[in-house]
Amino acid sequence: MSGKPLKQTLRPGSRLPGFWLSLCSPTVTEIAAGSGVDWLLLDMEHAPNDLSQITDHLRAAGSANPDAQMIVRMPSSDQTMTKRLLDIGVRNLMFPMIQTAEAARQAVSWTRYPPEGLRGISATIRANDYARQTDYLSTYAEAQCVIVQVETPEAVAEIPTIAAVPGVDAIFIGPGDLSSAMGHTGNPMHPDVQEKIREAVEAIHAAGLPAGILGYGADLAQRYFDEGIEFVAIAGDAWLLTRQMDALVQTMAQPSPTLTQQTHKD
Repeated sequence: MSGKPLKQTLRPGSRLPGFWLSLCSPTVTEIAAGSGVDWLLLDMEHAPNDLSQITDHLRAAGSANPDAQMIVRMPSSDQTMTKRLLDIGVRNLMFPMIQTAEAARQAVSWTRYPPEGLRGISATIRANDYARQTDYLSTYAEAQCVIVQVETPEAVAEIPTIAAVPGVDAIFIGPGDLSSAMGHTGNPMHPDVQEKIREAVEAIHAAGLPAGILGYGADLAQRYFDEGIEFVAIAGDAWLLTRQMDALVQTMAQPSPTLTQQTHKD
């Protein structure tokens, strides 16, 4: 991980693997941050992570790696949730299901104080070190990274206008919802879906922004990186734990070659 804000490292042409965290466990977050992966995403949309838990995850990541770059995917694109997450010190936000430039513009406005946006001001918050960081109001935006998700063919078509919204720093493709919206539910590897993903990546890059995607497993992640996608979720905590546990149990269920040889001798 780099000590720089995510916005400074997440650039066109970068290659940043990340972990997707859904298990609501600060301990897992601490372990993941200690791996040295470039970014972590704490999911509030499809996992029961509660707002009151987020600070514990931030502390856990920071204790394992002071340079840990934590993204929080919000449960929905919501002004109040945006404000509360920023106030507790979240710097990198992912807004799900952004369909239009207007929706992207609205999301960005929630992250900025007036006159640039609509974020409400509270003087003593974790984000400004409880009022100890006296220049926070003039510097906070430099460390923020606003990521919007495109998850339907309609949103892919709107990428040029979404990417042109000032304050949008990156665009993340949601392959699961995209495949469902295209009539291929549960099959993001369908050729039509993969072609739509390539179309989205080309549009994102044409706009000068980095692209991201979920690509669990070394083979798929490597393929997406080779196709020029800058930040790829290479595994999820629940996914990785399930696969490794199942694989170990299956391995132990197989007869030992040594035991088999001994049985044949007997």
